[in-house]
Amino acid sequence: MKLSRSVFWLLPLAALTLPLFVNPYHQYVVNLILVYVLVGVGFNIVVGNLGQLAFSNVAFFGIGAYASGIFTTQLGIPWWLTVIPAGVAGAIAGCAASIPALRGVRLFYLAIMTLAFGELMRWSYIRTPELTGGSMGLTVPPPELFGWVLETETQKFYVFLVIVVVVVVAVSRILESRIGRAFLSIKNDERAAAAMAVPTGRYFVLAFALSGFVVGIGGAMYAALVGHLSPESFDLVQLILHFAIIMVGGLGSLVGSILGATLITATPELFRDWPGFEELMFGIVIVLVILFLPRGLASLLARVHPIFKDRYLRED
Repeated sequence: MKLSRSVFWLLPLAALTLPLFVNPYHQYVVNLILVYVLVGVGFNIVVGNLGQLAFSNVAFFGIGAYASGIFTTQLGIPWWLTVIPAGVAGAIAGCAASIPALRGVRLFYLAIMTLAFGELMRWSYIRTPELTGGSMGLTVPPPELFGWVLETETQKFYVFLVIVVVVVVAVSRILESRIGRAFLSIKNDERAAAAMAVPTGRYFVLAFALSGFVVGIGGAMYAALVGHLSPESFDLVQLILHFAIIMVGGLGSLVGSILGATLITATPELFRDWPGFEELMFGIVIVLVILFLPRGLASLLARVHPIFKDRYLRED
């Protein structure tokens, strides 16, 4: 059964009732989970599906967030009209980040170069105060949807939920198509894929651009959610969070991206009353999953029922 027809049509329907049972702060956490679902989905396209160790995800996230914030504050464009442009900005950054891969850079060398790209973008946020507010950050006005100001977390939730469902289902369809099969063939054996006339360079650019587009949209949602952007929000700690989401959830799995975003975002909140303990639990969760579930939580859920198994996911 296709993932988009099984899981992703059921989970949103169940989620519609969440605002009835949570307070505004917990609703904010739920909204943050939705943001990180797109972050995990986009990151997994390059790392999990294409099989490249690239750490440019935090750059895509920051570019999408700042693009949305700048369009809103500098140009006066309503937030809902900035979502797609923020994704396009992330896609352009993805094309730029794919250049080292096109030059044959792989493994840890690619990881270091893409990590440097993220740090370069954070430096640019600080050095362009006329656009980004510099080290003081950028205050983003409340998001608007067709002139309707989204003032409450519940209002943001329903808009975010629609965006996430549309994007995740679209990515699922892409990964089930010839494009997704090409990604997997490159991941399994790049030379063999090239020998079978797969244009690997084209698919490298496409994967990075698609990743940047998805994460850029997540960045636009993040800007609308937090209301204030600062360079410190897109540092190495943010990258570790992104990497933990896909490692804990499961590499190359859309279901894993959802599970990882939920667990990694919600776990620290459960122990917020014990300062310092949330970081400990965060680390314990990551270590336990890597040791006992190297394929992530998605593999465990797939054993419970095949409905949770991504159709395009292949066992190594």
